[in-house]
Amino acid sequence: MPTQTGSTPQPTAPALPQEIEWRLPRHARSVSKARTLLTEQATSWKLPDDLTETAVLLLSELMTNAYRHAKTSPGREIWARCVLTEDHLHISVTDANDTLPTPRRASPEDESGRGLALVTMLADAWDAELREGGIGKTVWFELHLTPPT
Repeated sequence: MPTQTGSTPQPTAPALPQEIEWRLPRHARSVSKARTLLTEQATSWKLPDDLTETAVLLLSELMTNAYRHAKTSPGREIWARCVLTEDHLHISVTDANDTLPTPRRASPEDESGRGLALVTMLADAWDAELREGGIGKTVWFELHLTPPT
Protein backbone atom coordinates (compact mmCIF):
# COMPACT_ATOMS: atom_id res chain seq x y z
CA MET A 1 0.00 0.00 0.00
CA PRO A 2 1.49 3.35 -1.00
CA THR A 3 2.10 5.89 1.72
CA GLN A 4 1.24 9.51 1.40
CA THR A 5 4.20 11.77 2.03
CA GLY A 6 2.45 15.09 1.54
CA SER A 7 -1.06 16.38 1.47
CA THR A 8 -2.76 19.05 -0.53
CA PRO A 9 -3.48 22.05 1.68
CA GLN A 10 -7.17 22.61 2.19
CA PRO A 11 -8.48 26.14 1.62
CA THR A 12 -9.43 27.83 4.85
CA ALA A 13 -11.93 30.56 5.51
CA PRO A 14 -10.39 33.91 6.35
CA ALA A 15 -9.94 34.48 10.05
CA LEU A 16 -12.51 36.74 11.63
CA PRO A 17 -12.70 39.50 12.56
CA GLN A 18 -11.60 41.23 9.41
CA GLU A 19 -11.16 44.97 9.46
CA ILE A 20 -10.24 47.92 7.32
CA GLU A 21 -9.90 51.64 7.98
CA TRP A 22 -9.90 54.62 5.65
CA ARG A 23 -8.66 58.09 6.52
CA LEU A 24 -10.27 60.66 4.31
CA PRO A 25 -10.04 64.46 4.16
CA ARG A 26 -12.90 66.44 5.70
CA HIS A 27 -14.39 67.23 2.32
CA ALA A 28 -17.69 66.59 0.54
CA ARG A 29 -15.99 64.25 -1.97
CA SER A 30 -14.98 61.95 0.88
CA VAL A 31 -18.61 60.91 1.38
CA SER A 32 -18.85 59.36 -2.09
CA LYS A 33 -15.32 57.95 -1.76
CA ALA A 34 -16.31 56.19 1.48
CA ARG A 35 -19.40 54.73 -0.24
CA THR A 36 -17.24 53.39 -3.07
CA LEU A 37 -14.63 51.94 -0.71
CA LEU A 38 -17.25 50.20 1.42
CA THR A 39 -19.02 48.78 -1.64
CA GLU A 40 -15.72 47.37 -2.91
CA GLN A 41 -14.83 45.94 0.51
CA ALA A 42 -18.28 44.37 0.95
CA THR A 43 -17.85 42.68 -2.43
CA SER A 44 -14.47 41.37 -1.32
CA TRP A 45 -16.04 40.05 1.89
CA LYS A 46 -18.94 38.58 -0.12
CA LEU A 47 -21.57 40.34 1.98
CA PRO A 48 -25.22 40.07 0.90
CA ASP A 49 -26.40 42.87 -1.40
CA ASP A 50 -29.16 44.06 0.93
CA LEU A 51 -26.79 44.30 3.89
CA THR A 52 -24.25 46.14 1.73
CA GLU A 53 -26.84 48.64 0.51
CA THR A 54 -27.93 49.40 4.08
CA ALA A 55 -24.34 49.69 5.31
CA VAL A 56 -23.40 52.04 2.45
CA LEU A 57 -26.45 54.24 3.11
CA LEU A 58 -25.73 54.48 6.84
CA LEU A 59 -22.01 55.09 6.33
CA SER A 60 -22.94 57.86 3.91
CA GLU A 61 -25.13 59.48 6.58
CA LEU A 62 -22.39 59.33 9.23
CA MET A 63 -19.75 60.63 6.81
CA THR A 64 -22.05 63.48 5.76
CA ASN A 65 -22.61 64.42 9.41
CA ALA A 66 -18.87 64.36 10.07
CA TYR A 67 -18.17 66.48 7.01
CA ARG A 68 -20.95 69.03 7.58
CA HIS A 69 -21.09 69.34 11.35
CA ALA A 70 -17.57 68.70 12.64
CA LYS A 71 -16.51 72.33 12.82
CA THR A 72 -12.80 71.71 12.80
CA SER A 73 -9.95 72.88 10.63
CA PRO A 74 -10.11 71.65 7.03
CA GLY A 75 -6.89 69.64 7.46
CA ARG A 76 -8.51 67.21 9.89
CA GLU A 77 -9.38 63.78 8.62
CA ILE A 78 -12.49 61.67 8.99
CA TRP A 79 -11.77 58.04 9.80
CA ALA A 80 -14.12 55.29 8.70
CA ARG A 81 -13.54 51.81 10.11
CA CYS A 82 -15.31 48.57 9.21
CA VAL A 83 -15.04 45.37 11.20
CA LEU A 84 -16.60 42.12 10.03
CA THR A 85 -17.17 39.39 12.60
CA GLU A 86 -18.98 36.07 12.32
CA ASP A 87 -22.33 37.65 13.13
CA HIS A 88 -22.22 41.38 12.41
CA LEU A 89 -20.70 44.27 10.51
CA HIS A 90 -19.53 47.15 12.74
CA ILE A 91 -18.88 50.50 11.05
CA SER A 92 -17.62 53.60 12.82
CA VAL A 93 -16.85 57.15 11.78
CA THR A 94 -14.49 59.30 13.82
CA ASP A 95 -14.07 63.06 13.50
CA ALA A 96 -12.30 65.76 15.48
CA ASN A 97 -15.42 67.42 16.92
CA ASP A 98 -16.41 66.73 20.54
CA THR A 99 -20.14 67.39 20.06
CA LEU A 100 -22.11 64.16 20.22
CA PRO A 101 -24.91 63.87 17.65
CA THR A 102 -28.52 63.73 18.73
CA PRO A 103 -31.37 62.56 16.53
CA ARG A 104 -33.95 65.20 15.75
CA ARG A 105 -37.34 65.20 14.14
CA ALA A 106 -37.12 66.79 10.72
CA SER A 107 -40.19 68.50 9.31
CA PRO A 108 -41.32 67.70 5.76
CA GLU A 109 -39.87 71.04 4.63
CA ASP A 110 -36.40 70.38 6.07
CA GLU A 111 -33.73 69.52 3.52
CA SER A 112 -31.62 67.67 6.10
CA GLY A 113 -31.84 66.23 9.58
CA ARG A 114 -32.95 62.68 8.80
CA GLY A 115 -29.58 60.90 8.90
CA LEU A 116 -29.64 59.71 12.49
CA ALA A 117 -33.31 58.80 12.14
CA LEU A 118 -32.28 56.46 9.31
CA VAL A 119 -29.46 55.05 11.41
CA THR A 120 -31.87 54.48 14.31
CA MET A 121 -34.40 52.81 12.03
CA LEU A 122 -32.09 50.60 9.97
CA ALA A 123 -29.16 49.69 12.24
CA ASP A 124 -29.38 46.85 14.73
CA ALA A 125 -27.43 49.02 17.19
CA TRP A 126 -25.71 52.40 17.15
CA ASP A 127 -24.16 54.90 19.52
CA ALA A 128 -21.80 57.84 19.75
CA GLU A 129 -18.99 58.32 22.23
CA LEU A 130 -16.16 60.71 22.89
CA ARG A 131 -12.75 59.37 21.94
CA GLU A 132 -10.83 58.07 24.92
CA GLY A 133 -7.89 60.34 25.64
CA GLY A 134 -8.21 62.08 22.32
CA ILE A 135 -9.91 64.77 20.35
CA GLY A 136 -13.32 64.18 18.86
CA LYS A 137 -15.92 61.46 18.81
CA THR A 138 -16.80 58.18 17.18
CA VAL A 139 -20.27 57.36 15.90
CA TRP A 140 -20.88 53.71 15.07
CA PHE A 141 -23.54 51.27 13.96
CA GLU A 142 -23.88 47.51 13.64
CA LEU A 143 -25.79 45.36 11.22
CA HIS A 144 -26.40 41.67 11.95
CA LEU A 145 -25.34 39.30 9.18
CA THR A 146 -28.22 37.02 10.07
CA PRO A 147 -31.32 37.87 12.07
CA PRO A 148 -30.69 37.44 15.82
CA THR A 149 -32.29 34.39 17.39
